[in-house]
Amino acid sequence: MNDAPGIAAAPAASSFCGDAELGYRRSLTDFSTPLRLDDSYRLAHLPLVAPEHPGVIARRADGFYEMGRHPRVFSLVLPVEDAALRASPAFVALEQDLKAAPFARKIAWDILPKRQDRLHATVCGSLGLDHPPAIAEETARALRQVGPFAVELRGLFSGNVNRGRLYLAVYPEKRGGRNMLQAAQAAFGRPPGDLWLVGLYNLVDDLDAAETAALADIVSRWWNEPLLRLTVMELQVMGACDDLVLDSAVETTLSLGA
Repeated sequence: MNDAPGIAAAPAASSFCGDAELGYRRSLTDFSTPLRLDDSYRLAHLPLVAPEHPGVIARRADGFYEMGRHPRVFSLVLPVEDAALRASPAFVALEQDLKAAPFARKIAWDILPKRQDRLHATVCGSLGLDHPPAIAEETARALRQVGPFAVELRGLFSGNVNRGRLYLAVYPEKRGGRNMLQAAQAAFGRPPGDLWLVGLYNLVDDLDAAETAALADIVSRWWNEPLLRLTVMELQVMGACDDLVLDSAVETTLSLGA
C-alpha cells in the first residue's frame, strides 16, 4: 500500500489501455543510428544536468529559455511517489540494468535525489504562465465525476523528442471503453492525448553505437513489464521554472471523486 496522499495500490483486476491505443511505439527513439541529444533536450535539459557541455543551447531566440530556466509554467500532473517505485522489485531490477549498462557513466545520477519528491506525469501542460490558473468549479466538478482510476507504470521509454531523457510510460485504466487519463483531460477541455511519461533519467552526453544498442536492448526487454500499479485519487496543479521541475511547487490538488 502506498501511503502518499492521492495514491493507493491499484486493484489487480484493472484493465489498462494497450499499445495499439497509445502513442509509445510511434514516438520511440530510432535506435538504428547512435543516439544524439536533440535540440530540445540541449536547450531545456542539458543546461540543468551538464551546464559546461559544449552542446548546451544556452538560450532560445525569443528569450523564453535561459540556461534551462523559464518563466513559471503551471500544469496538471499525476504525482508518483519515489518511495513506492523503489519498493518495487521490478523497478529496482530495471535500475540495476541501467547501472550495469556501458552508458551508465553518462546518466546524471546526482539529479535523482533532487527530483525524488516531484516525480510526475503531465496530464495537461501549460495551464498558466507566471500566475497559477483559476480552476473553474465546472472543471473541478467534471474531474470529480471522473472518479479514481488505476494506472500502471512500465518502462523504460526513450522518445523521438527530448532525446537524452529516459522515462517510465504510463498506461491508464480503460473503463467502459474509455481511457481514464483522456477523461481527465476532457474535464479541462483538452483534446485526448496518448502519451504520458514519468521523466526519471537524464543523459549528459551523446551515446556511441554500442551504447545506443545497449539502451535499445534495455528498452526492448523492459517494454511491457509492469513496474508499479497505482490508483490515482487526485491530481495536482504544479508550477515550475524548468522542465526538470527542480524548483517546483504544488499550487493545488484536485480530487477525483467525492
